[in-house]
Amino acid sequence: MSRSLHAERLVRAVRALRTAEDAVPVIEPESQQWVDEHDAQNASLGEGAPVARRLENSHAMMRSIGYETQDVLALPMHGWAAKVMAFYLPQFHAIPENDNWWGKGFTEWTNVTRAVPQYEGQYQPHLPGELGFYDLRNGDVLRRQAELARAHGVHGFCFYFYWFAGHRLLEDPLLIFLNDKSIDLTFSLCWANENWTRRWDGHDHDILIGQEHSPEDDFAFIDYVARYMRDPRYLRVDGKPLLTVYRPSLLPNALETADRWRVRCRENGIGEIYLAFTLSFDSFEPREIGFDGAIEFPPNNTSPPNITQAALLLNSNYSGAIYDWRCYVERSKSYSDPGYDIFRGVCPSWDNEARKPGRGTSLRHASPRGYEDWLSNAVRETVRRVKDEDKKLVFVNAWNEWAEGAHLEPDARLGYAYLNSTTRALRRAAEDDCMSRRPDRVAVVVHVFYPELLPEIVDFLNQWEVPARLIATTVHDKRETVQQLLSGLKMPFEVREFENRGRDILPFLKVANELISEGEQLVLKLHTKKSLHRQDGDVWRRDLLSKLAAPERAEHALGMFNRDPSLAVMAPAGHILSMDTYWGSNADSVHYLCRRMGVKGPDHEMAAFPAGSMFYVRLDSIRPLLDCHLDECEFEPESGQLDGTLPHAIERVFGVLAVSNGARMLSTDHDESGQLVGSREYAYAQAAKN
Repeated sequence: MSRSLHAERLVRAVRALRTAEDAVPVIEPESQQWVDEHDAQNASLGEGAPVARRLENSHAMMRSIGYETQDVLALPMHGWAAKVMAFYLPQFHAIPENDNWWGKGFTEWTNVTRAVPQYEGQYQPHLPGELGFYDLRNGDVLRRQAELARAHGVHGFCFYFYWFAGHRLLEDPLLIFLNDKSIDLTFSLCWANENWTRRWDGHDHDILIGQEHSPEDDFAFIDYVARYMRDPRYLRVDGKPLLTVYRPSLLPNALETADRWRVRCRENGIGEIYLAFTLSFDSFEPREIGFDGAIEFPPNNTSPPNITQAALLLNSNYSGAIYDWRCYVERSKSYSDPGYDIFRGVCPSWDNEARKPGRGTSLRHASPRGYEDWLSNAVRETVRRVKDEDKKLVFVNAWNEWAEGAHLEPDARLGYAYLNSTTRALRRAAEDDCMSRRPDRVAVVVHVFYPELLPEIVDFLNQWEVPARLIATTVHDKRETVQQLLSGLKMPFEVREFENRGRDILPFLKVANELISEGEQLVLKLHTKKSLHRQDGDVWRRDLLSKLAAPERAEHALGMFNRDPSLAVMAPAGHILSMDTYWGSNADSVHYLCRRMGVKGPDHEMAAFPAGSMFYVRLDSIRPLLDCHLDECEFEPESGQLDGTLPHAIERVFGVLAVSNGARMLSTDHDESGQLVGSREYAYAQAAKN
């Protein structure tokens, strides 16, 4: 693929975002030089569609699978099993010091917007959604942030507070918050007590403003922050204001500092205080330094698995590190009790490439749904372990760390997904841990591009006796027709409208993402398959439908998925093909998708997939595909392609996921255990190895 075409696609992606109805401000690519540099980085990757998709995705400007609008059913902030506090960065406004150190008008957004992906699939830059590139000197922004937090179950903000021997930085937003009593949200302070250095540009030892510790400074500090702790909105633990220190080991004598603070607070009417520190760099017991508790601060101090070698680099000079975020979800299933007050911490994602171009640290495979699992596990463990209601706290890193890729605030790519997942996690934590994961009904998802073929599907479904619902997806100009054709359907149904892009696959993935969040477990995927390139297209479609949608098949499938928790896919008998024989021109894209999902590539000799893209599937089994958040722009515009598109590759990936991590795929004709071996002969397709 030529460089000029790469450039054209990138610029087209920029323009597409600018013309979107709800577009956010974006940064233009840095002219042809930017494109040439990125072409050079990609040169070693070879030619073809996967490379084009990676480049087109490099500015992360388009919506992805998993994008969510605001959850209108969000509940009030009070009444949750535990209180969620989010760390809050106030660096989104200009100050004279930053003007002097980094250039006129510098804010955290300056770092954010300069980021570019260093490896395939890296989400950079992180661009804001609803709130835009805000200035925190605007009180309306703070009020809206508080509204969003409260509506989604975030109990409060833990503001970073910057104190350097009486000199305070970035305090304007905190003072606006403190003085505006209409902002109804709990808050607390975390003293970010490090020296301020030039580590953003690699000069960690070049101190811009340093800490100057002394007994007098200890008293001056606590006297000053007392104005915050007196506010009725300030977070209290056991009735004591919570004061957090980021790195107590940097204090000359943390034990003596804690004693001074406690004495002075008793003297000035604050009373007893609760002291905590983050487990960011320090890992000792709180009592050793006269503190009361510690706050987990992932990803710091957590040692996730290093997966840098598995990444396909876009920049051959990249010197950073890549870790697997998914380990945190697994670890949260079996927390250990350290024997002191510990507050669990979670992070929605992490990637500080914006602060350290070409040498950043990132956590790959993060997702809103995984964050939801982690947060719900953290809340449940907290509720089980902690008896004192005031100590049932869980901290999120962070509300708005945009340059570190860790934010709950809505972004351009996933919208409100992380905020909605916070709400869902709190709801789940309030439910019974032993909830059954046995599917009790079938959700039928049918893509209707040819409405004239819909009646034969309706005829099958009207004979069903198993509990079911139907979601029909279609394009704009066919919605009314589809609605009318479904009017005689006996099961509940709804019609969703999508762009004519990604065949039946992209609409299915978007609907499947929503269905998981709604608690659905088992889906029958169908579509009005016409196969205009074949004379026997009608025969092909009817054979697929009869083996999946006939009432006895539905009853059999629901029973099998109930009895066998390892069953991931049930495909129509006679339509399960050998991957090795029927690669077509999709091998490169399948391996690209496996890297994006973080799963092992297919065993070419044993792998199989359901041909025709119709099957029963347990939704949990395709979470890796949904949670890698493919961008919608990666799906090629529709032009009648017969092979080699991203949907064709995803059709095969369903088979890869069906047999991963101990899962199984069966035929609709079989009950026995074991894995199916795909057929190497098929009447409806020509064998073609890549």
